[in-house]
Amino acid sequence: MSAPPAAPRSRRGPRRVAALAATAAASLLVGLLGPAGALADEAPADSITSDNVTHVTHVSKPSAVRSVNSDLAFTGDYAIGGNYDGFVIYDISNPESPQVVSEVLCPGGQGDVSVSGDLLYFSVDYPRANEDCGAPAVPTTDPNGFEGIRIFDISDKANPQYVSAVRTDCGSHTNTLVPSKSGDSDLIYVSSYSPSARFPNCQPPHDKISVIEVPHDAPEEAAVVNEPVLFPDGGNHEQGNLLLPTQGCHDITVYAERDIAAGACMGDGILMDISDPVNPVVIEQVRDENFAFWHSATFTNDAKTVLFTDELGGGGAPTCTEEIGPERGANAIYQVGGTKGAPELDFASYYKIERHQGDQVCVAHNGSLIPVPGRDYFVQSWYQGGVSVIDFNDPKNAEEIGFFDVDSRVEEGVQDNDTWSAYYYNGYVYSSDIERGLDVLRLDDPRLRAAERVRMEEFNPQSQASYRPGRGNGR
Repeated sequence: MSAPPAAPRSRRGPRRVAALAATAAASLLVGLLGPAGALADEAPADSITSDNVTHVTHVSKPSAVRSVNSDLAFTGDYAIGGNYDGFVIYDISNPESPQVVSEVLCPGGQGDVSVSGDLLYFSVDYPRANEDCGAPAVPTTDPNGFEGIRIFDISDKANPQYVSAVRTDCGSHTNTLVPSKSGDSDLIYVSSYSPSARFPNCQPPHDKISVIEVPHDAPEEAAVVNEPVLFPDGGNHEQGNLLLPTQGCHDITVYAERDIAAGACMGDGILMDISDPVNPVVIEQVRDENFAFWHSATFTNDAKTVLFTDELGGGGAPTCTEEIGPERGANAIYQVGGTKGAPELDFASYYKIERHQGDQVCVAHNGSLIPVPGRDYFVQSWYQGGVSVIDFNDPKNAEEIGFFDVDSRVEEGVQDNDTWSAYYYNGYVYSSDIERGLDVLRLDDPRLRAAERVRMEEFNPQSQASYRPGRGNGR
C-alpha cells in the first residue's frame, strides 16, 4: 500500500462558532458517555482495506496549498480539490497516477467547490480584508470583510484565472450548482449560518439561503438574485441536543431533472420544489431526536429515497464508538412517499459504521452514489473512520460491504486517514483527505461492476443527475 509517513494531525475548527460548537459537542458527548467515560482504543479492523477495495495510489498535498483539504468536483479528466487555502487541479486521465496540474493559493476557507464548464465556484467562509486572493484575514466584526463566492476561469487548467467575487450574508460554507431553466447561466445556492448581532454582515435571523446567477458569457456580472427565506417560523430551536439550531442550511443537494432538492439544515431536514430554481419552496420538513446536526443529503437515482447525514460533534469528536451507539452521528435513510407536489419523508433506518474507532474523530460525512443502474450503493467519508461502501438497496437494512481505513493501530507507521469526502467518478473512488492529500481507490466487487459503464463528463456531488449504463451525470 502506498502511504506517506506518519505526521502530526491538526484540524481547524468551524467558522465563527468554533468555541460554541466545541462546547456543545463536549456537553453532548459527556451526556452520552457519562462522567469519565473511557473510549476503547483497539484496532477497528484486521486490515487497512476490505478484500473488495484496492488502494491504488496516494498523492500528498502539494507545496503551496497546504491547509485543510475539503471537497471535490470533477470535469473531464480532472479532479478539483478544495482547500481552506485555495484549490488544486489534478489530471486524473490515468486514475492510478494522478498528477498535480496547478495550485491556486487563495485563502478564505471553507473551500467548497463546484465546476460548470470552464467556471469554478469557490466558497469563502472566513472573512478577508477584500475580494483579492492575497487579502489578509479580518474578524467577523469588520463591516468591510469579504465572504461569499469566488469565480475562476479554469479553461486553462495549468493557469486558472480569478474572474470575480460575489458577497453573501454570512459567507459561503457550501455551494450547490443549479442549472438555470434558460441554459445560458448557472445558479448557485449558497448555504451559510451562525449569525450574530455582533457580525455586521451576518445578522440574525438568518433563515435563508442566497441564490447567485452567473451568466455564462459574462461571469464577471454574477450577482445575488434572491435570498429566499426557508424557515419563516425560525426552524428547529427547541431540540435540546442540537449542535446549532436551524439558521439557514449547512448543505443542499439538487436533483434538477426532477425539480427537487434536499436540504440539511442543522435542526431540520427538508425537501424543496425547485421548478422555479430562483425561488425554491420548502414542501416537506422533518426532525429527528437523534440528529444533532443535519449535515448533507443524497437522493437515490430514482429519487424514491434520501440519505441524510448527522455530523454529531461537528466533525471534531470521537462518535463511532459502542458507547455512543448506532443511531447518533449516523446516516438516516428516508423513503419519499406522498405525491409530487406534496412529498412525505418516511423514516426507514439508520446506518453507521460498526468499525468502532475509539478516540479517533469519526462521524458521517460526505459521499456519493456508486452509479449501478437500478441499485442503491453509496460510498462515504467518515473522517478518521475512513471510507465506507454501503449497500442500502433495502432502506430498512443498510450494511457496509467494503471499507478503506488507514490506521496506525492496524499498520504501524502509516499516517492515519482523515477523509473529508469520498466520491465515485468514472470507475474509481477519490477521497479528499484533510491531512494526507488525495487517495484513489478501486472497487473490485461484482455487485458494483455495472457502475464502470457509467461515464460522466462533469460531476458535482451536490448537483445530481440521472444515469444509466454508458451515460452519466454530464453535460
